Amino acid sequence: MLKRLLFAACMLALPAQAQTQAWAWDDGTVPFVVTPMEIVERMLRMAEVGPGDTLIDLGSGDGRIVIEAAKRGARGLGVDLDPSLVKLATENARRAGVAERARFETRDIFETDLSSASVVSMYLLPDFNAKLLPALLRLKPGTRIVSHDGGIGAWPPDEKLEMRTPEKTVGLGGLSKVELWIVPANAAGRWTSDLGAHGGRWRFQITQEFQVLDVDARAEGRDLLVRASRLRGNEIKLVVTGLVGGHAWHHLFVGRMNGDAITGELTLSDGETTRKLPWRAERTK
Repeated sequence: MLKRLLFAACMLALPAQAQTQAWAWDDGTVPFVVTPMEIVERMLRMAEVGPGDTLIDLGSGDGRIVIEAAKRGARGLGVDLDPSLVKLATENARRAGVAERARFETRDIFETDLSSASVVSMYLLPDFNAKLLPALLRLKPGTRIVSHDGGIGAWPPDEKLEMRTPEKTVGLGGLSKVELWIVPANAAGRWTSDLGAHGGRWRFQITQEFQVLDVDARAEGRDLLVRASRLRGNEIKLVVTGLVGGHAWHHLFVGRMNGDAITGELTLSDGETTRKLPWRAERTK
């Protein structure tokens, strides 16, 4: 305990870069640092945690994230290598009246099965997060991952928030960063869609890096301009403009992916009129 207190005191005097480099014990574990309750609230709000969710907190410490998630109707599991913290978190859950929905186990985060989670939360070193990247990307599309002060390798976040929290015990100025990732579906490949009188057979060629898409669209033998695209879990949105049927159109494609099929809706607008068509696309390669 004394070692941790001395370490924390030293960390307050270090610049942010040095803290990132030094933030681990000699045995490779991460010390317990309390997440301010204001940050806990923001993390849960950003991940939209509620009834029906299963949250797994990696490095759960005193259990506050799992307990607050349970208060919102979710079920939670916290894992930590320190048995004394697991005992403390279990007692805290009992005192909060959520012991039936919040449990804690002494376990290595890298050996934890995350497949049941709809939300994963963590306050770990970026190096630890990066090692978790392959396992996180294998989770069900739509799973939300929220982190306090730590990115996940090269994976860009879907949402990011920075805020000052004076009660934060490490770092300078109490600046905290909360980031959210949503596990993307696999959208890469060649897709075709029959839109009947509106351009006939459309073709979409999609390349993908994490949730970032690069899309080419073609109809009536003509390349169209893809102005924007977004992949959020299973939901895909494309904004395409160009001439179809000799007329300039703005297209908003919105659909949900299920394996090699997308089903959804196309909204057409020419600046004067708007109409909607059903949209279905199939992956052919």
